[in-house]
Amino acid sequence: MNRSESLARLGESFDVAIIGGGATGLGAAVEAASRGYSVALFESVDFAKGTSSRSTKLVHGGVRYLAQGNIGLVREALRERGRLRRNAPHLVRDLAFVVPAYDWWTGPYYGIGLKLYDVLAGKLKLGSSKLISRQAVIERVPTIEPEGLSGGVVYFDGQFDDARLAVTLAQTATDLGGVVVNHAPVVRLLKTGERVSGLVARDELSGQEFEVRARTVINATGVFADSIRTLDDANAKPILEPSQGVHLMLPREFLPLDTALMVPKTDDGRVLFAVPWHERVIVGTTDTPVPSASLEPKPLEEEIEFLIEHAARYLAKDPTRADVLSVFVGLRPLVRPAKEEGNTATLSRDHSIFVSRSGLITIIGGKWTTYRKMGEDVIDRAAKVAELPEQPSRSADMGLHGRPSDEQTLPALEVERLYGSDWPHLQALAATDPALTELLHPKLPFTRAEVLWAVRQEMALTVEDVLSRRLRALIMDARAALEAAPAVARQMALELGRGSTWEEEQVAAFRVLAEAAVLTPIVSAPPEAVTAD
Repeated sequence: MNRSESLARLGESFDVAIIGGGATGLGAAVEAASRGYSVALFESVDFAKGTSSRSTKLVHGGVRYLAQGNIGLVREALRERGRLRRNAPHLVRDLAFVVPAYDWWTGPYYGIGLKLYDVLAGKLKLGSSKLISRQAVIERVPTIEPEGLSGGVVYFDGQFDDARLAVTLAQTATDLGGVVVNHAPVVRLLKTGERVSGLVARDELSGQEFEVRARTVINATGVFADSIRTLDDANAKPILEPSQGVHLMLPREFLPLDTALMVPKTDDGRVLFAVPWHERVIVGTTDTPVPSASLEPKPLEEEIEFLIEHAARYLAKDPTRADVLSVFVGLRPLVRPAKEEGNTATLSRDHSIFVSRSGLITIIGGKWTTYRKMGEDVIDRAAKVAELPEQPSRSADMGLHGRPSDEQTLPALEVERLYGSDWPHLQALAATDPALTELLHPKLPFTRAEVLWAVRQEMALTVEDVLSRRLRALIMDARAALEAAPAVARQMALELGRGSTWEEEQVAAFRVLAEAAVLTPIVSAPPEAVTAD
């Protein structure tokens, strides 16, 4: 995946141009390219910069939708869960969840519901749910609050690394002949008469603008969709009401085994998860309306207290603010309950597609689990709008980049799994220099070779790109990530031909992110701890 090669191809005309490099846009790019359509995708910052790297890291059907009666939505999501696990086994793994019972009725009530969950998954189910005893709950979750515990239910869902899947989709689209470019915001839409016929994107590195012609343009920018819609029509009415979800990252000691905890109903009616992930524990999430979208949304104090308080109710050891390794916040693009001008197709209660009078296609809503179906639906619509030759969808059974062949076995270590069939190539890179096998930080599992790989093979251009999304260090441990940042900046500067000023600017920018991701002030480490090779 080479950015310079992608930029060189922008003089071509495309069947489909996609704005937005999150789950929806990348899924649509893979869908279009797999059908043989020419496609170019533009991301204003970096792939999965926004919500798509800030999820709860679950590939799931949505247990809470069962209680709402959304059987069709759950069935669709479970089907897509099974497909994703099959198409990207290096990125998705099975995970057991326990629903603890502190009331006599909790076990039977949720036991019945989760049996329906199994039935809806059909042959793609990941395991069979069952009622378990109090002792079995404690064996699976030894850190659970024992007082009042009577038993529970165990069921199975999927877990993944969201930002790594985003990079994998970008690589897959490229493998299929598509063009993907990050750090390239779309600044204008091109029109022929009253019809959208392309866009103008700006390369943030050089400042150069590119006019890109396309038969149809898809707006897949999530919570920022309204801003693109106003490029099409300055008077377009807002259709989004964003909501934010906050997550806390805790040390693994709070959930030491490979079983997650699911609380089906919190004080505000949401589901709460405590999930083991990359040798840490994610606790989330909240659901708080926010007045506007931001690239770096901030958690509210009441959201943090809510999560800490609820985690303390169900864990024997009460977490404190000092235990939190990092905080991350994602925004949900919720659709306003109002009529929209133009041709609107609500394809499910999970995502919606709008087509403006000029032909701009906007897709919003959804979740990571159903990214492939969203891509299928929006490319179906794009093909009709642009009168493209009809081509069937091929993505349901198509392996993603890095999927091991039938002869290969998945690596045992989680970090190795994320690279799939690319892992031997990364190992070969590391073998060229003993220094590349060194860890970036004692508290992080990542090596210098992975930094070089991210720059050369995964289109990482900034320290944030590497430490936040290619290697996930920022959300795993913000302090450790900040201490690793100078060495990462230096290595990237050598590879990219940048100077010391660039290094300093990169570290300073990353410090702002790291300080926002912790609940207690970061005290600067001694110079030798920060800058040593």
